Amino acid sequence: MPQPITSNTLFYGDNLAIMREYIPDASVDLVYLDPPFNSNRNYNVLFKDESGRDSDAQITAFEDTWHWNEVAERTYQALVTAGQERVARVISALRNILGTNQMMAYLVMMAPRLVELDRVLQPTGSIYLHCDPTASHYLKLLLDAIFGPAQFRSEIIWSYRRWPSKTPNYQHMHDVLLYYAKGEHPTFNVLHEPASASFLRRFKGKGNRLDPGATTKRATDDETPGMPLRDVWELSILAGSSAERLGYPTQKPLALLERVIQTSSNPGDVVLDPFAGCGTTVAAAQQLGRRWIGIDITHLSIAILKYRLDGLFPAIQYRVLGEPQDMGAARQLAADDRYQFQFWALSLLRAKPLGGQEGGKSGKKGRDRGVDGVINFLDDSSGKAQRAVVQVKSGHVQPGDIRDLKGTVSREEAAIGVFLTLEAPSKEMLTEAISSGYYHSPGWGQDYPRIQILTIAQLLDGAEIQMPPQSSTFKQLAKATPATAAQPTLDLD
Repeated sequence: MPQPITSNTLFYGDNLAIMREYIPDASVDLVYLDPPFNSNRNYNVLFKDESGRDSDAQITAFEDTWHWNEVAERTYQALVTAGQERVARVISALRNILGTNQMMAYLVMMAPRLVELDRVLQPTGSIYLHCDPTASHYLKLLLDAIFGPAQFRSEIIWSYRRWPSKTPNYQHMHDVLLYYAKGEHPTFNVLHEPASASFLRRFKGKGNRLDPGATTKRATDDETPGMPLRDVWELSILAGSSAERLGYPTQKPLALLERVIQTSSNPGDVVLDPFAGCGTTVAAAQQLGRRWIGIDITHLSIAILKYRLDGLFPAIQYRVLGEPQDMGAARQLAADDRYQFQFWALSLLRAKPLGGQEGGKSGKKGRDRGVDGVINFLDDSSGKAQRAVVQVKSGHVQPGDIRDLKGTVSREEAAIGVFLTLEAPSKEMLTEAISSGYYHSPGWGQDYPRIQILTIAQLLDGAEIQMPPQSSTFKQLAKATPATAAQPTLDLD
Protein backbone atom coordinates (compact mmCIF):
# COMPACT_ATOMS: atom_id res chain seq x y z
CA MET A 1 0.00 0.00 0.00
CA PRO A 2 1.45 3.43 -0.96
CA GLN A 3 2.34 5.70 1.92
CA PRO A 4 0.61 9.10 2.27
CA ILE A 5 2.26 11.91 0.34
CA THR A 6 3.15 14.67 2.78
CA SER A 7 4.16 17.57 0.53
CA ASN A 8 3.15 19.07 -2.78
CA THR A 9 4.89 16.95 -5.39
CA LEU A 10 5.81 16.84 -9.06
CA PHE A 11 6.46 13.36 -10.43
CA TYR A 12 8.42 12.61 -13.57
CA GLY A 13 7.39 9.37 -15.21
CA ASP A 14 4.50 7.21 -16.42
CA ASN A 15 1.42 8.27 -14.48
CA LEU A 16 0.05 4.73 -14.34
CA ALA A 17 3.12 3.37 -12.55
CA ILE A 18 3.37 6.45 -10.33
CA MET A 19 -0.25 6.28 -9.18
CA ARG A 20 0.09 2.58 -8.36
CA GLU A 21 3.34 3.07 -6.44
CA TYR A 22 2.86 6.40 -4.69
CA ILE A 23 -0.78 7.48 -4.35
CA PRO A 24 -2.92 5.78 -1.66
CA ASP A 25 -6.59 4.83 -1.95
CA ALA A 26 -9.14 7.60 -1.33
CA SER A 27 -6.48 10.29 -0.89
CA VAL A 28 -7.42 12.79 -3.62
CA ASP A 29 -10.36 15.21 -3.62
CA LEU A 30 -10.33 16.36 -7.24
CA VAL A 31 -8.84 15.01 -10.47
CA TYR A 32 -8.50 17.10 -13.62
CA LEU A 33 -6.87 15.49 -16.61
CA ASP A 34 -6.24 16.74 -20.10
CA PRO A 35 -4.70 13.69 -21.80
CA PRO A 36 -3.17 14.15 -25.24
CA PHE A 37 -5.91 13.75 -27.82
CA ASN A 38 -5.71 11.26 -30.65
CA SER A 39 -5.22 14.06 -33.14
CA ASN A 40 -2.38 12.46 -35.12
CA ARG A 41 -0.01 15.39 -34.95
CA ASN A 42 3.07 16.53 -33.07
CA TYR A 43 2.93 19.52 -30.79
CA ASN A 44 5.80 21.96 -30.68
CA VAL A 45 6.71 24.47 -28.04
CA LEU A 46 7.61 27.86 -29.47
CA PHE A 47 9.47 30.21 -27.18
CA LYS A 48 9.64 33.93 -27.72
CA ASP A 49 12.87 35.86 -27.68
CA GLU A 50 13.18 39.15 -25.85
CA SER A 51 11.78 41.12 -28.78
CA GLY A 52 8.62 38.99 -28.82
CA ARG A 53 9.44 37.22 -32.08
CA ASP A 54 9.11 33.48 -32.36
CA SER A 55 12.36 31.66 -31.77
CA ASP A 56 13.78 29.85 -34.78
CA ALA A 57 14.02 26.71 -32.67
CA GLN A 58 11.10 24.48 -31.96
CA ILE A 59 10.94 21.81 -29.30
CA THR A 60 8.71 18.81 -29.73
CA ALA A 61 6.82 18.61 -26.45
CA PHE A 62 5.14 15.29 -27.06
CA GLU A 63 3.74 13.16 -29.85
CA ASP A 64 0.08 12.42 -29.27
CA THR A 65 -0.36 9.75 -31.91
CA TRP A 66 -1.20 6.32 -30.54
CA HIS A 67 -0.53 3.16 -32.51
CA TRP A 68 -1.78 -0.38 -32.09
CA ASN A 69 1.41 -2.24 -31.22
CA GLU A 70 2.62 -4.96 -28.90
CA VAL A 71 2.21 -2.79 -25.82
CA ALA A 72 -1.38 -1.91 -26.76
CA GLU A 73 -2.17 -5.59 -27.37
CA ARG A 74 -0.72 -6.66 -24.01
CA THR A 75 -2.62 -3.90 -22.21
CA TYR A 76 -5.84 -4.94 -23.93
CA GLN A 77 -5.33 -8.58 -22.95
CA ALA A 78 -4.76 -7.58 -19.32
CA LEU A 79 -7.91 -5.44 -19.29
CA VAL A 80 -10.18 -8.18 -20.63
CA THR A 81 -8.69 -11.08 -18.67
CA ALA A 82 -7.77 -9.55 -15.31
CA GLY A 83 -9.52 -6.18 -15.17
CA GLN A 84 -12.87 -5.11 -13.77
CA GLU A 85 -15.73 -6.98 -15.42
CA ARG A 86 -17.59 -3.88 -16.64
CA VAL A 87 -14.39 -2.38 -18.04
CA ALA A 88 -13.54 -5.66 -19.76
CA ARG A 89 -16.95 -5.78 -21.46
CA VAL A 90 -16.77 -2.18 -22.65
CA ILE A 91 -13.19 -2.35 -23.94
CA SER A 92 -13.94 -5.63 -25.72
CA ALA A 93 -17.04 -4.16 -27.36
CA LEU A 94 -15.11 -1.09 -28.46
CA ARG A 95 -12.49 -3.27 -30.11
CA ASN A 96 -15.22 -5.14 -31.97
CA ILE A 97 -16.56 -1.81 -33.22
CA LEU A 98 -13.32 0.07 -33.91
CA GLY A 99 -10.80 -2.66 -34.66
CA THR A 100 -7.11 -2.27 -33.88
CA ASN A 101 -6.48 1.31 -34.88
CA GLN A 102 -5.11 4.49 -33.31
CA MET A 103 -8.33 5.40 -31.53
CA MET A 104 -8.50 1.95 -29.95
CA ALA A 105 -4.87 2.24 -28.84
CA TYR A 106 -5.73 5.58 -27.21
CA LEU A 107 -8.70 4.08 -25.33
CA VAL A 108 -6.66 1.09 -24.19
CA MET A 109 -4.06 3.52 -22.82
CA MET A 110 -6.72 5.53 -20.99
CA ALA A 111 -8.69 2.64 -19.43
CA PRO A 112 -6.23 1.48 -16.74
CA ARG A 113 -5.42 5.06 -15.82
CA LEU A 114 -9.08 5.89 -15.28
CA VAL A 115 -9.36 2.78 -13.08
CA GLU A 116 -6.49 4.09 -10.93
CA LEU A 117 -8.04 7.56 -10.74
CA ASP A 118 -11.24 6.00 -9.45
CA ARG A 119 -9.21 4.20 -6.77
CA VAL A 120 -7.42 7.31 -5.49
CA LEU A 121 -10.51 9.54 -5.29
CA GLN A 122 -12.21 10.31 -1.99
CA PRO A 123 -15.92 9.33 -1.67
CA THR A 124 -16.71 13.06 -2.01
CA GLY A 125 -14.30 13.49 -4.90
CA SER A 126 -14.85 14.42 -8.54
CA ILE A 127 -13.09 13.89 -11.85
CA TYR A 128 -13.08 16.22 -14.86
CA LEU A 129 -11.81 14.64 -18.06
CA HIS A 130 -10.97 17.23 -20.73
CA CYS A 131 -11.32 15.73 -24.19
CA ASP A 132 -11.89 16.38 -27.85
CA PRO A 133 -15.34 15.68 -29.38
CA THR A 134 -13.74 13.02 -31.59
CA ALA A 135 -13.07 10.85 -28.52
CA SER A 136 -15.53 12.07 -25.89
CA HIS A 137 -18.27 9.52 -26.63
CA TYR A 138 -15.86 6.59 -26.32
CA LEU A 139 -14.33 7.97 -23.13
CA LYS A 140 -17.80 8.46 -21.66
CA LEU A 141 -18.46 4.73 -22.07
CA LEU A 142 -15.26 3.98 -20.16
CA LEU A 143 -16.19 6.44 -17.41
CA ASP A 144 -19.67 4.90 -17.16
CA ALA A 145 -18.11 1.46 -16.76
CA ILE A 146 -15.64 2.59 -14.08
CA PHE A 147 -17.60 5.15 -12.04
CA GLY A 148 -21.11 4.01 -12.91
CA PRO A 149 -23.61 5.70 -15.24
CA ALA A 150 -25.40 7.32 -12.29
CA GLN A 151 -22.21 9.17 -11.33
CA PHE A 152 -22.19 11.19 -14.55
CA ARG A 153 -22.99 14.75 -13.49
CA SER A 154 -22.45 17.03 -16.46
CA GLU A 155 -20.95 17.49 -19.89
CA ILE A 156 -19.37 20.93 -19.84
CA ILE A 157 -18.83 22.67 -23.15
CA TRP A 158 -15.85 25.01 -23.20
CA SER A 159 -16.67 27.40 -26.02
CA TYR A 160 -13.98 29.64 -27.47
CA ARG A 161 -13.13 31.61 -30.59
CA ARG A 162 -10.06 31.21 -32.73
CA TRP A 163 -8.89 31.93 -36.25
CA PRO A 164 -11.23 30.02 -38.59
CA SER A 165 -9.94 27.14 -40.66
CA LYS A 166 -10.68 26.48 -44.34
CA THR A 167 -12.38 23.15 -43.72
CA PRO A 168 -15.76 22.72 -45.51
CA ASN A 169 -17.58 22.13 -42.22
CA TYR A 170 -18.82 23.94 -39.14
CA GLN A 171 -15.92 25.63 -37.40
CA HIS A 172 -14.71 23.52 -34.45
CA MET A 173 -14.57 25.90 -31.51
CA HIS A 174 -15.26 23.92 -28.37
CA ASP A 175 -13.84 21.23 -26.11
CA VAL A 176 -15.68 18.88 -23.76
CA LEU A 177 -15.16 18.32 -20.04
CA LEU A 178 -16.83 15.17 -18.73
CA TYR A 179 -17.65 15.61 -15.04
CA TYR A 180 -18.20 12.48 -12.90
CA ALA A 181 -18.59 12.15 -9.14
CA LYS A 182 -17.04 9.33 -7.14
CA GLY A 183 -19.98 9.04 -4.71
CA GLU A 184 -23.48 10.31 -4.12
CA HIS A 185 -22.49 13.52 -2.33
CA PRO A 186 -19.54 15.15 -4.07
CA THR A 187 -18.12 18.50 -3.06
CA PHE A 188 -19.88 21.12 -5.17
CA ASN A 189 -19.73 24.86 -4.60
CA VAL A 190 -22.21 26.79 -6.76
CA LEU A 191 -20.44 29.56 -8.65
CA HIS A 192 -22.20 32.47 -10.31
CA GLU A 193 -21.70 34.48 -13.43
CA PRO A 194 -23.06 37.91 -14.36
CA ALA A 195 -26.56 37.82 -15.80
CA SER A 196 -27.26 39.20 -19.26
CA ALA A 197 -28.52 42.75 -19.68
CA SER A 198 -31.98 41.56 -20.77
CA PHE A 199 -32.23 39.28 -17.75
CA LEU A 200 -31.22 42.10 -15.43
CA ARG A 201 -33.94 44.35 -16.90
CA ARG A 202 -36.54 41.63 -16.45
CA PHE A 203 -35.69 41.02 -12.79
CA LYS A 204 -34.90 44.61 -11.88
CA GLY A 205 -36.30 45.33 -8.44
CA LYS A 206 -37.71 41.81 -7.94
CA GLY A 207 -34.91 40.44 -5.74
CA ASN A 208 -33.01 37.22 -6.29
CA ARG A 209 -35.78 34.78 -7.17
CA LEU A 210 -33.50 32.18 -8.73
CA ASP A 211 -31.06 31.73 -5.88
CA PRO A 212 -31.66 33.57 -2.60
CA GLY A 213 -28.21 32.57 -1.39
CA ALA A 214 -26.41 33.97 -4.40
CA THR A 215 -24.12 36.96 -4.30
CA THR A 216 -26.23 39.65 -5.98
CA LYS A 217 -25.29 42.12 -8.64
CA ARG A 218 -26.80 45.62 -8.81
CA ALA A 219 -28.41 47.51 -11.66
CA THR A 220 -28.73 51.12 -10.50
CA ASP A 221 -29.98 50.74 -6.87
CA ASP A 222 -31.97 47.49 -7.23
CA GLU A 223 -30.85 43.99 -6.31
CA THR A 224 -30.53 41.60 -9.25
CA PRO A 225 -29.60 37.91 -9.27
CA GLY A 226 -26.30 36.41 -10.25
CA MET A 227 -26.77 33.45 -12.58
CA PRO A 228 -25.66 30.00 -11.36
CA LEU A 229 -22.87 28.82 -13.64
CA ARG A 230 -24.13 27.05 -16.76
CA ASP A 231 -22.61 24.00 -18.43
CA VAL A 232 -21.45 26.15 -21.36
CA TRP A 233 -18.32 28.11 -20.46
CA GLU A 234 -17.37 30.89 -22.82
CA LEU A 235 -13.70 31.49 -22.13
CA SER A 236 -10.90 32.55 -24.43
CA ILE A 237 -8.81 29.72 -25.82
CA LEU A 238 -5.80 31.87 -25.06
CA ALA A 239 -4.42 32.29 -21.59
CA GLY A 240 -5.70 35.32 -19.72
CA SER A 241 -2.75 37.56 -20.54
CA SER A 242 0.46 37.55 -22.53
CA ALA A 243 2.36 37.12 -19.26
CA GLU A 244 0.38 33.93 -18.53
CA ARG A 245 1.16 32.30 -21.87
CA LEU A 246 4.25 30.09 -21.86
CA GLY A 247 4.08 28.91 -25.48
CA TYR A 248 3.06 25.36 -24.50
CA PRO A 249 0.83 24.02 -27.29
CA THR A 250 -2.08 22.67 -25.25
CA GLN A 251 -1.90 25.22 -22.43
CA LYS A 252 -5.31 25.96 -20.94
CA PRO A 253 -6.23 29.34 -19.39
CA LEU A 254 -6.03 29.65 -15.61
CA ALA A 255 -9.65 30.84 -15.56
CA LEU A 256 -10.81 27.43 -16.83
CA LEU A 257 -9.00 25.51 -14.10
CA GLU A 258 -10.01 28.01 -11.44
CA ARG A 259 -13.67 27.27 -12.20
CA VAL A 260 -13.13 23.54 -11.90
CA ILE A 261 -11.13 23.79 -8.69
CA GLN A 262 -13.38 26.32 -6.97
CA THR A 263 -16.50 24.31 -7.82
CA SER A 264 -15.35 20.82 -6.86
CA SER A 265 -12.88 21.33 -4.02
CA ASN A 266 -12.33 23.39 -0.89
CA PRO A 267 -9.19 25.07 0.46
CA GLY A 268 -6.79 22.44 1.73
CA ASP A 269 -8.17 19.69 -0.53
CA VAL A 270 -5.85 17.64 -2.73
CA VAL A 271 -5.93 18.18 -6.51
CA LEU A 272 -4.29 15.67 -8.87
CA ASP A 273 -3.36 16.25 -12.52
CA PRO A 274 -1.83 13.07 -14.03
CA PHE A 275 -1.06 14.80 -17.37
CA ALA A 276 0.35 18.00 -15.87
CA GLY A 277 1.85 19.50 -19.05
CA CYS A 278 2.91 23.09 -18.39
CA GLY A 279 1.20 23.11 -15.01
CA THR A 280 -1.95 25.23 -15.28
CA THR A 281 -3.81 22.91 -12.89
CA VAL A 282 -0.98 22.95 -10.39
CA ALA A 283 -0.61 26.74 -10.58
CA ALA A 284 -4.35 27.28 -10.11
CA ALA A 285 -4.45 24.84 -7.18
CA GLN A 286 -1.53 26.56 -5.48
CA GLN A 287 -3.06 30.01 -5.97
CA LEU A 288 -6.41 28.88 -4.57
CA GLY A 289 -4.89 27.29 -1.47
CA ARG A 290 -5.34 23.67 -2.50
CA ARG A 291 -2.75 20.94 -2.12
CA TRP A 292 -1.58 19.30 -5.31
CA ILE A 293 0.13 16.44 -7.12
CA GLY A 294 1.30 16.76 -10.73
CA ILE A 295 2.65 14.03 -13.01
CA ASP A 296 4.22 14.24 -16.47
CA ILE A 297 6.30 11.94 -18.63
CA THR A 298 8.63 14.52 -20.22
CA HIS A 299 11.50 16.37 -18.58
CA LEU A 300 10.55 19.37 -20.70
CA SER A 301 7.17 19.62 -18.97
CA ILE A 302 8.69 19.19 -15.52
CA ALA A 303 11.21 21.92 -16.32
CA ILE A 304 8.47 24.31 -17.50
CA LEU A 305 6.43 23.47 -14.40
CA LYS A 306 9.32 24.31 -12.09
CA TYR A 307 9.98 27.63 -13.83
CA ARG A 308 6.31 28.53 -13.71
CA LEU A 309 5.84 27.70 -10.03
CA ASP A 310 9.01 29.49 -8.98
CA GLY A 311 8.01 32.54 -11.02
CA LEU A 312 4.48 32.72 -9.59
CA PHE A 313 5.28 31.74 -6.00
CA PRO A 314 8.84 32.75 -5.07
CA ALA A 315 8.68 31.13 -1.61
CA ILE A 316 7.03 27.90 -2.75
CA GLN A 317 8.26 24.54 -1.48
CA TYR A 318 7.59 21.27 -3.28
CA ARG A 319 9.27 17.98 -4.15
CA VAL A 320 10.26 16.66 -7.57
CA LEU A 321 10.50 12.87 -7.75
CA GLY A 322 11.74 10.80 -10.67
CA GLU A 323 14.50 13.12 -11.89
CA PRO A 324 18.12 11.90 -11.75
CA GLN A 325 19.65 12.38 -8.31
CA ASP A 326 23.11 10.93 -8.98
CA MET A 327 25.58 10.44 -11.79
CA GLY A 328 24.47 6.89 -12.51
CA ALA A 329 20.90 8.03 -13.16
CA ALA A 330 22.14 11.01 -15.20
CA ARG A 331 24.23 8.75 -17.43
CA GLN A 332 21.30 6.40 -17.88
CA LEU A 333 19.02 9.26 -18.93
CA ALA A 334 21.62 10.49 -21.43
CA ALA A 335 21.91 6.99 -22.88
CA ASP A 336 18.13 6.54 -23.08
CA ASP A 337 17.25 9.93 -24.58
CA ARG A 338 19.78 12.70 -24.97
CA TYR A 339 17.14 15.34 -25.60
CA GLN A 340 15.29 14.56 -22.39
CA PHE A 341 18.72 14.67 -20.72
CA GLN A 342 19.24 18.10 -22.24
CA PHE A 343 15.93 19.42 -20.91
CA TRP A 344 16.67 18.05 -17.44
CA ALA A 345 20.23 19.41 -17.41
CA LEU A 346 19.04 22.88 -18.42
CA SER A 347 16.51 22.85 -15.60
CA LEU A 348 19.38 22.46 -13.12
CA LEU A 349 20.52 25.91 -14.24
CA ARG A 350 17.01 27.37 -14.63
CA ALA A 351 17.84 27.90 -18.30
CA LYS A 352 15.11 28.33 -20.89
CA PRO A 353 15.50 25.51 -23.45
CA LEU A 354 15.94 26.57 -27.07
CA GLY A 355 17.28 23.50 -28.85
CA GLY A 356 15.13 21.22 -31.02
CA GLN A 357 14.98 17.50 -31.53
CA GLU A 358 16.09 15.80 -34.69
CA GLY A 359 15.22 12.75 -36.68
CA GLY A 360 12.51 10.10 -36.56
CA LYS A 361 9.24 10.72 -34.78
CA SER A 362 10.60 13.67 -32.82
CA GLY A 363 10.76 15.92 -35.85
CA LYS A 364 13.59 17.97 -37.32
CA LYS A 365 16.11 19.79 -35.22
CA GLY A 366 15.44 23.48 -34.82
CA ARG A 367 17.99 26.07 -35.86
CA ASP A 368 19.41 26.61 -32.39
CA ARG A 369 22.63 28.19 -33.74
CA GLY A 370 24.72 26.45 -31.09
CA VAL A 371 22.53 27.54 -28.17
CA ASP A 372 20.63 24.91 -26.16
CA GLY A 373 19.40 27.24 -23.41
CA VAL A 374 19.31 30.86 -22.31
CA ILE A 375 19.36 32.55 -18.91
CA ASN A 376 18.25 36.17 -18.73
CA PHE A 377 19.45 38.51 -16.02
CA LEU A 378 19.19 42.22 -15.21
CA ASP A 379 22.43 44.13 -15.01
CA ASP A 380 21.42 47.74 -14.46
CA SER A 381 18.43 49.96 -13.76
CA SER A 382 17.41 50.19 -17.42
CA GLY A 383 15.48 46.93 -17.22
CA LYS A 384 17.19 45.59 -20.34
CA ALA A 385 18.01 41.91 -20.02
CA GLN A 386 21.46 40.48 -20.59
CA ARG A 387 21.91 36.84 -21.53
CA ALA A 388 23.97 33.83 -20.61
CA VAL A 389 23.86 31.15 -23.31
CA VAL A 390 24.19 27.47 -22.47
CA GLN A 391 25.44 24.48 -24.44
CA VAL A 392 24.78 20.95 -23.14
CA LYS A 393 26.97 17.97 -24.02
CA SER A 394 26.23 14.39 -23.01
CA GLY A 395 29.04 12.72 -24.97
CA HIS A 396 32.74 13.21 -25.70
CA VAL A 397 34.03 16.76 -25.23
CA GLN A 398 37.19 18.48 -26.49
CA PRO A 399 38.89 21.92 -26.57
CA GLY A 400 37.29 22.73 -29.91
CA ASP A 401 33.88 22.74 -28.18
CA ILE A 402 35.00 25.64 -25.99
CA ARG A 403 36.32 27.57 -28.97
CA ASP A 404 32.97 27.04 -30.68
CA LEU A 405 31.15 28.34 -27.60
CA LYS A 406 33.34 31.46 -27.56
CA GLY A 407 32.29 32.14 -31.14
CA THR A 408 28.64 31.60 -30.25
CA VAL A 409 28.85 34.03 -27.32
CA SER A 410 30.37 36.67 -29.59
CA ARG A 411 27.85 36.14 -32.39
CA GLU A 412 24.87 36.16 -30.02
CA GLU A 413 26.23 39.22 -28.16
CA ALA A 414 25.81 37.31 -24.91
CA ALA A 415 27.47 38.32 -21.67
CA ILE A 416 28.39 34.81 -20.51
CA GLY A 417 28.69 31.37 -22.08
CA VAL A 418 28.16 28.17 -20.08
CA PHE A 419 29.38 24.76 -21.20
CA LEU A 420 27.44 22.06 -19.33
CA THR A 421 28.94 18.61 -19.69
CA LEU A 422 28.28 15.11 -18.43
CA GLU A 423 31.96 14.20 -18.82
CA ALA A 424 34.81 15.93 -16.96
CA PRO A 425 36.61 18.59 -19.04
CA SER A 426 40.27 18.29 -19.94
CA LYS A 427 42.96 20.71 -18.76
CA GLU A 428 43.14 22.12 -22.28
CA MET A 429 39.41 22.91 -22.16
CA LEU A 430 39.76 24.65 -18.80
CA THR A 431 42.71 26.69 -20.12
CA GLU A 432 40.72 27.66 -23.22
CA ALA A 433 37.83 28.85 -21.03
CA ILE A 434 40.08 30.89 -18.72
CA SER A 435 41.69 32.62 -21.68
CA SER A 436 38.33 34.18 -22.57
CA GLY A 437 38.60 36.71 -19.77
CA TYR A 438 35.76 38.23 -17.77
CA TYR A 439 32.43 39.96 -18.14
CA HIS A 440 32.19 43.07 -15.98
CA SER A 441 28.75 43.70 -14.55
CA PRO A 442 28.15 47.46 -14.25
CA GLY A 443 25.06 46.96 -12.11
CA TRP A 444 26.63 44.61 -9.58
CA GLY A 445 30.18 45.89 -9.81
CA GLN A 446 31.70 42.43 -10.20
CA ASP A 447 33.64 40.42 -12.76
CA TYR A 448 32.38 37.02 -13.88
CA PRO A 449 34.22 34.48 -16.08
CA ARG A 450 32.97 34.96 -19.62
CA ILE A 451 33.20 31.25 -20.44
CA GLN A 452 32.37 28.78 -17.67
CA ILE A 453 32.51 24.99 -17.66
CA LEU A 454 30.23 23.12 -15.29
CA THR A 455 29.77 19.37 -14.97
CA ILE A 456 26.57 17.55 -14.05
CA ALA A 457 28.41 16.16 -11.02
CA GLN A 458 29.19 19.69 -9.83
CA LEU A 459 25.58 20.81 -10.25
CA LEU A 460 24.29 17.78 -8.35
CA ASP A 461 26.73 18.77 -5.60
CA GLY A 462 25.28 22.28 -5.42
CA ALA A 463 27.50 24.28 -7.79
CA GLU A 464 26.06 27.32 -9.58
CA ILE A 465 26.93 29.62 -12.46
CA GLN A 466 28.95 32.68 -11.52
CA MET A 467 26.67 35.46 -12.78
CA PRO A 468 24.41 38.29 -11.61
CA PRO A 469 21.05 37.23 -10.08
CA GLN A 470 18.62 35.87 -12.64
CA SER A 471 15.41 37.47 -13.72
CA SER A 472 12.62 35.05 -14.69
CA THR A 473 13.90 32.61 -17.31
CA PHE A 474 10.49 32.74 -18.96
CA LYS A 475 8.37 35.83 -19.34
CA GLN A 476 7.85 37.35 -15.91
CA LEU A 477 4.63 35.97 -14.46
CA ALA A 478 2.43 38.04 -12.17
CA LYS A 479 3.38 37.32 -8.57
CA ALA A 480 0.75 35.77 -6.35
CA THR A 481 -0.54 37.87 -3.51
CA PRO A 482 0.67 36.91 -0.02
CA ALA A 483 -2.72 35.41 0.82
CA THR A 484 -2.78 33.11 -2.19
CA ALA A 485 0.93 32.35 -2.14
CA ALA A 486 0.72 30.66 1.26
CA GLN A 487 2.01 27.08 1.12
CA PRO A 488 -0.61 24.67 2.55
CA THR A 489 0.62 21.64 4.45
CA LEU A 490 -0.04 18.40 2.61
CA ASP A 491 -1.42 15.61 4.75
CA LEU A 492 -3.21 12.88 2.87
CA ASP A 493 -4.14 10.76 5.90
